[in-house]
Amino acid sequence: MSEQHSRREVLRGGLAAATVGMLGVPDWVLPALAQGATVVPFLEFPETFNANPAPDRRLYDTRTLQSFVTPKDQFFTTQHYGHPVLDEATFKLYVGGLVNTPKSYTIADLKKMPKGEVMFGFECSGNRAPVQGLCSNGKWTGVPLAALLKAAGLKADGREVVFLGADHGTEEVEWRTQKYSLDQQFGRSLPRDKAMSAEPLVAYAYNDEPLTRHQGFPLRLIVPGYYGVANVKWLSEIQVQSDPYMGKYQARWYRTVRGEMINGEMKWMENAVTAMRLKSFVARVTKEAGGHKMVGVILNDGTPIKSVEVQIDGGAWQPATMDKQNTKYSWKLFHYDWKGATPGEHTIVSRATDINGVVQPTEKELENKKSFLEHNAQHPRRVMIA
Repeated sequence: MSEQHSRREVLRGGLAAATVGMLGVPDWVLPALAQGATVVPFLEFPETFNANPAPDRRLYDTRTLQSFVTPKDQFFTTQHYGHPVLDEATFKLYVGGLVNTPKSYTIADLKKMPKGEVMFGFECSGNRAPVQGLCSNGKWTGVPLAALLKAAGLKADGREVVFLGADHGTEEVEWRTQKYSLDQQFGRSLPRDKAMSAEPLVAYAYNDEPLTRHQGFPLRLIVPGYYGVANVKWLSEIQVQSDPYMGKYQARWYRTVRGEMINGEMKWMENAVTAMRLKSFVARVTKEAGGHKMVGVILNDGTPIKSVEVQIDGGAWQPATMDKQNTKYSWKLFHYDWKGATPGEHTIVSRATDINGVVQPTEKELENKKSFLEHNAQHPRRVMIA
């Protein structure tokens, strides 16, 4: 981004404060651009950045962050098998497998059931610097997953709940020396206890409107606190089984490889991508009367945040202010008033700490992580102060 942006240009990307209030969010909105304020560009941000690189890909440009709730046409999306076109009139969600009473539901059936709501902000597990554009936040409405599972009646040996999307594609599945070309649906699973907990939703609305095709119309799974991959879009089948689910996007693609010192030796451990790891980043810097302001984002698994701090040019960590509309599973916004910024290039970075004492790691502290997923390192950003 080669030039500063005016208040009017940034406001084009956000919801008005009145709209946020209509969604049930407190009328206090994140620190908006004051009249005459300008956005200070990040020097490391790609000048060729494109928020819509393909019809089925979209990133959220957090530099335009103006509202607590991400507008539906800006919510990030990424997928593996395209965006299926589904007809709500004929669509049904099937619940089967190791259950006492298999069920099927139309969208109309689901909307007649007691609903649940959650403000949930999440990111793709591949979200990382320099853009941090695979994240968004908003209100999801649907039926608690536990209600659907209880209605079907899980059998005693039903220990794994599998969620299959209507999106599918041909995969080459290898078993020892044999290879099979098979049509497979996108799938993920949750253990029984997590699936039966109060948080997961089978959602049919985002910000009180039907899901868009990008968001998984007409249904998607919402697992508050988990990375985006767990929130299966175009949800069409729920299958209960006894054995662990071993689909491609559960057992192979979405794994994180980390080196850990165990008994004096480096052991390479593979872990599934599930709950979000604590992350923060500065999303926007503006020049305003009397100084500069930073606005940032925290993403995590819902563990309460103890503090968020900002560091400038390697100096002392300074406390930032958490915004009051933050909720347990939403993204958490913060701001910092930067006084006395001197002309020239500066490096700014944020770090978050939760109530358990977990501190957002540095890049060096993640050097034993071999895969790019779950990259939650502190993100230094460079700005030029005129």
